[in-house]
Amino acid sequence: MTDDRDFHPGEIAAQEKWQTAHMWDEARRTRLLMDHLPGIFHERVENAPFFFLATSNSTGNCDCSFKGGGPGIIHIIDETRLAFPDYDGNGAFMSVGNILENPHVGLLFIDFADGARLRVNGRASVHDDGAVKELFPDHQRVILVTVEQVVPNCPAHVPRLVPAPE
Repeated sequence: MTDDRDFHPGEIAAQEKWQTAHMWDEARRTRLLMDHLPGIFHERVENAPFFFLATSNSTGNCDCSFKGGGPGIIHIIDETRLAFPDYDGNGAFMSVGNILENPHVGLLFIDFADGARLRVNGRASVHDDGAVKELFPDHQRVILVTVEQVVPNCPAHVPRLVPAPE
């Protein structure tokens, strides 16, 4: 039986119902559930050409969006903070609007060349001035994420894709 140090009651109930709780012993938790972004992931994250951002508003209505921009879209400040620019899009501000109502976010990085996946969950804030904004001076807004959970995932079920020629 797992406890609630790393999982919420819904996760624990699912693990118990489908009999996977035994898989989450202390060694696996320590290795796969982190409260910071270890240095071994920094280069991969900073070189990611895109990621997926999950947000929800104050009532729990969700949105998941693609965030592209090429390598360098993510700036890692330290093991507990990272930032990325908010690119002007269609002006709907679905992600930014959700962050303003509910700071909880999830970032998913997938490398389709080797199948590596990394989940980064945390709390986000929107900055249109100040030191955080200056990390990306050519953009109107910058999102700062304070990391709360990092979970690397195995490459199972990730298709290998070849980048299109530029």
